[in-house]
This record gives sequence, structure tokens and C-alpha cells, in this order.
Amino acid sequence: MNNKLLISGVLGLGTCMIYTPIHAGEAQAQSKPNVLIIYTDDMGAGDVSFLNNGWVKTPNIDKLASGGLIVTNYYSSSPVSSPSRVGLTTGRFPTEMGINCYLQTRKGNAACEQFDYLDASVPTMAKVMKSAGYTTGHFGKWHMGGGRDVIDAPQITEYGFDEYISTWESPNPDPVITDSAWIWSRTDQVKRWDRTAYFVDKTLDFLKRHKGEPCFVNLWPDDMHTPWVPSQKTMDSERTSWTTPPNFKEVLTEYDKQIGRLMEGLTKLGLEKNTIVIFTSDNGPAPSFQQMRTNSLLGVKCSLYEGGIRMPFAIHWPEKIKAGGINDSSIVCAVDLLPSLCALTGAKLPLDMELSGEDMSRALLGEPQIRKKDLMWDFGRNKAFNYPRGKNAKQKSPHLAIRRGSMKLLVDSWDENFELYDLVADPKETTNIAEQNPDLVKELHIVLMEWWAKRKIPAK
Repeated sequence: MNNKLLISGVLGLGTCMIYTPIHAGEAQAQSKPNVLIIYTDDMGAGDVSFLNNGWVKTPNIDKLASGGLIVTNYYSSSPVSSPSRVGLTTGRFPTEMGINCYLQTRKGNAACEQFDYLDASVPTMAKVMKSAGYTTGHFGKWHMGGGRDVIDAPQITEYGFDEYISTWESPNPDPVITDSAWIWSRTDQVKRWDRTAYFVDKTLDFLKRHKGEPCFVNLWPDDMHTPWVPSQKTMDSERTSWTTPPNFKEVLTEYDKQIGRLMEGLTKLGLEKNTIVIFTSDNGPAPSFQQMRTNSLLGVKCSLYEGGIRMPFAIHWPEKIKAGGINDSSIVCAVDLLPSLCALTGAKLPLDMELSGEDMSRALLGEPQIRKKDLMWDFGRNKAFNYPRGKNAKQKSPHLAIRRGSMKLLVDSWDENFELYDLVADPKETTNIAEQNPDLVKELHIVLMEWWAKRKIPAK
């Protein structure tokens, strides 16, 4: 694959390569496809070799991507775990759902002005798919409620899942991978370096048992999140080695291997052709290794600069999407996936369902599609948001951002120190052009502040 072509797509809007796609509405005449969302933890755009300069290799993930369509202007709904997952799950900007930081202790959640868990009464992707006849499963990280001292979070089944296996940050973690009150433990039966293999096994078993039924599956592995513990030897070594480049590369190699095994498993089950597989990430990387993990984009995890929210994205569906596609003109966000997948599968959205996202299914099939709605983010509204910090402190962004077309405005709610970037001309956000564009700044600022004023926060 031509990495130079792909890198140019990541760094700016360009042309869209069109591969005679089939329109979303036609999918309704076919048998319902399976849907499998691989939601990687803390993976930057530079962590996959279908986008990077070759500093790390991911041949199996590359094969998945080259077998379908790559979307180079894809955004997470947040630069950190919990709100990112909420945006994907609900199709709403997470601030509108009252989740704006990673879910933690009750005290920490209150300091961040957020609820302790996602409201289980809201419409979700799994509920919508289930109402359309899908059997639903969740395997991997949850982090939308439960863990630490939050013991009253709803069960994952209340969000629309028939079956689930989850990690520590959930209401009912799997004991074989969670032997302590933390992300992982030396005494876990399934070791840190075997977790993705475990989740892949569970996913393939679920699909095998429900073969012949349309299935919707979240596969949300967590081992690309630190600590990186690739082997028994590493586990027994000094803890300082758990965030080093060599450890990262070992863990990434194993992760890539398991994604390859997943895709091979789909083929053996005869499910590959009519399964929509989406590969992406929840938020930017930490650490970034001098921005190698962001493809030199400014920002890291917990930052609203591009490196914190612009994610790798590939969609694989041989029955409808030709191999080798690249869409580097359409702007797509995680909040778009719910309505887009409904369009692709024929599932019906509830008539009264509110959405921040929009149906971008034509873009996911390879056609150029201009989005109609602005994208907006909120992260870091007060001192409780103490990231990025240390060596990454310069990556800290204003806490509000809006993107419209190629233009992106960032600002804090308490001042008017505007940052405006043209992401086509300046994808690395090096030149602030706010002073040269006062009318646009004013227009975007009004929209952003009106949205901010409607944020959902718990009653004190």
C-alpha cells in the first residue's frame, strides 16, 4: 500500500477515491450484515502502518484496512476513554449526556461535573440493533459506569447487550481478567499479554454460536493502554519499563497478530463477506514518543488538538465495499456511526431519538459526502482535568473546540483567547489565523457557547 498517499490524507482534506459503492438503502434488500466494532484503547494515527511512516508495522491491521475503505478524517467524540465510548454508543456528543472525563471515583466524577455512569434509559446502538433483530454482544473494556467506589452502575445488559464480558471498569468484571481492584494484576488468570486473544476467542465463539443470526458485537480490547506488559519477563522487571517504546512495539505486534486471527476466524466461519468490521480507536495516545504515535499531529490523549481526537479508521465489508478505497475528503465522527450503521443495515432509529451525529453512510461506502452538522468537543473545563501534564503540558488545549469544514476553533469558556486553524493548509495546527478571520471566529464562537450553555451536569 502507498503509505505516502495515506499520510497525505491524514494531514489534510483532499480527493475521495470512489469505487462504485452501493447506496445504503440497497442494503435493506439483502440479508442483514453482522456488525463488529473494534475499538482500540489509546491508539494514535501513527500506530498503524497503513497511515504512518513505517516506524512500527501492523501487517494484519493493514490487511483489514486495504481490504476495505480507509477514512482519513475520522474523529473520536472525546480525547479520553469514557466520553469517547459514550459518544460512539449514543450518537450524542458526550457532554450532552453528562459524561466529559474518564469515569472514576464518585468524588472525582463530581469534581469533573459528570455523572457516575451513562444513563441506561437512553437509546444506544445496541438497543437499536437489538430492536432490528440483532443478537448483541460486548467483549472488552466498558468504562461507561462501574468500578472504584461506584457500585450501583447499571448492568451492561441494560444498555442492550445479550451477552458481555468486561474488564475492571465495569459493573461486573470478568474475574479471570480482574483479580484485583485495578486495571490488571500479576495474579490474573488471563495475563495482561493474553487479553486481546481472550476477547477475540470470546467474540468468535459468540459469532459461531449465533451463526445464521445477524450479530452486533463490540470488541473493545484494552492492552494498547499502558501499562504495556508483553510477557512474563516484562511483568517481573522494573515497572519503569512498562511505558517504553520496546514494550509498546511488542504489545502492538501481539495486538496486530490477534486482529489477524480475528479476521481469519471470520473467514473460517464463512462470515467475512457479509460482516461490517470497523477498526478505530477511542482517543489519542499517551505517551506519544515525540508525536511519532500521532503522525506528527499536535496533541495527545486528553487534548483537543488533532493528535488527541483524530483517529485511525477503516471499514471492511467485502459484500458492499471494494478493497483499496480511501476517503480523504469526508469528515466523519464517532457520533455518526449509529445513524450510519442504521442506514447500512436497515435498522430503524427511534422516531424521537436525538442525535448529534448524522448519517454518513455514503462516506463509509466510499463516496464523497459533505457533512451538514458541526463537530464539537469539550474536555478540561476546570482544575480537576489535570492532563496533559509534565512533558506533555504544552499539548494541553483550550477545553472547547468546534470544526466546520476545514476550519477548527478552540477556546476556553471563560475567555476569548481564540485559536483558529485551517486544517487543510495547516493540519499540524502551527499557525493561529483567528485575527485574520474575525467574522468566522465570532460565528463559530456563538454556536460553540450556545452548545456549552446547554451542557448536562449533575445536580449538586
